[in-house]
Amino acid sequence: MSSTETADAARARVVSETIKAYDIRGLVGEQLDAAFVRDVGAAFAQLLIGEQGGVPANGVVVGHDMRESSPELSDAFAEGVTSQGVDVVKIGLASTDELYYASGALDAPGAMFTASHNPARYNGIKLCRAGASPVGQDTGLDEIAALLDQGPGAAAGAEPAAQPGTITERDVLADYAEYLRGLVDLSGVRPMSVVVDAANGMAGHTVPAVLDPLPIEVYPLYFELDGSFPNHEANPLDPDNLVDLQREVSTLNRVDAGLAFDGDADRVFLVDEKGQAVSPSAITALVATRELAKEPRGTVIHNLITSRAVPEIISEAGGTPVRSRVGHSFIKATMAQTGAIFGGEHSAHYYFRDFFRADSGMLAALHVLAALGEQDKPLSELMAQYSRYAASGEVNSTVDDPQAKIAEVEQTYGDREDVTTDTLDGLTVTFANGDWFNLRPSNTEPLLRLNVEASDADAVAALRDEVLAVVRG
Repeated sequence: MSSTETADAARARVVSETIKAYDIRGLVGEQLDAAFVRDVGAAFAQLLIGEQGGVPANGVVVGHDMRESSPELSDAFAEGVTSQGVDVVKIGLASTDELYYASGALDAPGAMFTASHNPARYNGIKLCRAGASPVGQDTGLDEIAALLDQGPGAAAGAEPAAQPGTITERDVLADYAEYLRGLVDLSGVRPMSVVVDAANGMAGHTVPAVLDPLPIEVYPLYFELDGSFPNHEANPLDPDNLVDLQREVSTLNRVDAGLAFDGDADRVFLVDEKGQAVSPSAITALVATRELAKEPRGTVIHNLITSRAVPEIISEAGGTPVRSRVGHSFIKATMAQTGAIFGGEHSAHYYFRDFFRADSGMLAALHVLAALGEQDKPLSELMAQYSRYAASGEVNSTVDDPQAKIAEVEQTYGDREDVTTDTLDGLTVTFANGDWFNLRPSNTEPLLRLNVEASDADAVAALRDEVLAVVRG
């Protein structure tokens, strides 16, 4: 807080800076501290009490990742929850999808302390209602922000409950692992070997519990839980963070695949036996066909950045593809509305109806390993049938006025007879030959994110450069 900033103004600034579209996230000490997080816990309890007309019967489940600040912050949150008369069930160290499992299995709201793939100096809170139903900006975070804006202390001055809630501890890791294995038929898989890069994140905690009972030899890479991320960032979306995994897979003989998890292990990226990255769109298509084999004519959600091969393959498998905006709250809401059996995003988030409509990198990995182990082809050949087009990946541009640039790009292409446009999420321009690009603003930064897909790499490069000439001109 600056010398001229009042306490109320500082509080309002922290609330606005930390409460994002999908979660609460910020710098430890500067934005998130025990006092602030204690108030978040109390505000979350008040939100639940107001919605249910009383104290939630099964309390609130609280888990945390391996960051140095996570135990203290999760304890403070629990104090805030119990101050309002609501019980807390602590599950301790957990991946985010393990917390979602606990929320679903125990039919209780949940809070996961993690900043996912962000650097060590960050932390955050992912909130959900009972059954792992997401709490986002339009579904509860705005109400929590309003309570916090009223001032510090037991969430905006609310009186402590006459009877505070209790705190109990429960280990759900074994139950989580068994539940996941029960969702995928692994009975017929051949013996396999995989390299797993946990990036010193929570996969080092969950992978042994899930994979050890299976005929899969695991070569662990960075399994030591360390929230300082001493080896590389826990963000496998950045190709630089796949280098160690790719080298290890290429060096070892007869390794079938490589898995890379992010910090809270709710996302997984794969490399094939040659060390080449596998597109998350191809994984989405593969898992979709497996789920559709169990439930023919089912609905599958894909966000608008995934390859157009995804809806094509879903349709060919007898399913109904439904296009969604980017972001887990939109995917989960659309799944609930349509009864979809599965959903996938270009960012390697994979959502399963039978996993409480929540995302699980581990469950997606089990599907890939099951598909690989049921036949004798290497992963590169298995995935080739799901990869049809070339893509740019996400190309970011810093601009002063993202919306003005989107309007300029729309004007550039909007009058052409060979294109169609839509504005479901940013601007998508689709050409008559099937090539397309999407340009959308970042939720948190003055960035425009460009994704291009075309028939081949040369066509991708040409279209990418053409759009960037307008964006950066």
